[in-house]
Amino acid sequence: MIDNYLLEELVAFAKEGTLAKASEKLGLSQPAITRGTKKIESELGIKIFDRTPNKITLNKTGEYAAERAEYVLKVNRDYITEVKNFDNSNKEITMASIAPGPVMLINSLKQENLKINDNLIKKENLGDLLLQNQYTCIISNEPIDNSKIESDYLGMETLTVHLNEFSNLASKPSVTFNELKGLSFLVLSDIGIWKDIIQKEIPEAKFLYQNQLESFNEIKNYSVFPFFTTNISKLNPIADEELTRDRIAVKISDSVATQSFYANYLRTNKKRLEPVIEEWQDAWEKVD
Repeated sequence: MIDNYLLEELVAFAKEGTLAKASEKLGLSQPAITRGTKKIESELGIKIFDRTPNKITLNKTGEYAAERAEYVLKVNRDYITEVKNFDNSNKEITMASIAPGPVMLINSLKQENLKINDNLIKKENLGDLLLQNQYTCIISNEPIDNSKIESDYLGMETLTVHLNEFSNLASKPSVTFNELKGLSFLVLSDIGIWKDIIQKEIPEAKFLYQNQLESFNEIKNYSVFPFFTTNISKLNPIADEELTRDRIAVKISDSVATQSFYANYLRTNKKRLEPVIEEWQDAWEKVD
């Protein structure tokens, strides 16, 4: 078995091109790198360097050996990370979501041994995040299709638009995304999948994105810009309805304005997650 330090020296030499630059990159002496080149050849039992009095280079086998060394080092790093993630996942339940609503709801329950990632995650490669034990549970708007992963339905989140009371649309029982065409909306930046939905579904709209909730509320309360909420938004402790009475909440009738959410987790974690997820489902039923 070849030690990691020899693989690191080989990769550094392949990238830097000279012993001097490789030694500088690794913070080692040049003689130490030279000894390393000889030792790795001894360990492999083959020649991977071409040497002349004033120069040393990798031969074709050496170039291949350097590529594989970089791969092995990455596998080793991933191994350490995955084992640590697995250990953490057994000490506490870590949860992430692709939308803010589920985070608000679950935060309101104040469950013990639950660590919630307040930063929303992208929808891509969610299954890999679970399989690598980066999270114990991920909430998404569709089940994750993998034989090792279980998906439990939690509930629905429905988008509502708040329109100025003098708007022609404010008197309607519901509106479509198309009817909101061309309007300017005040929107929080970090709203996960809802951001993609409103940008795709509302033609010619302008979105005034705000990074901070306090700034969003300030502009919302002293302007007439329409904004969005969902059936879960009322759980937000900073929500202030007193100063938004000049807006009328109107349901959006498009089917995409209602999203179903699922708790996804490894089947091996089913037993420990069942009571936690049942509490989420009960809380969601009360919101609906």
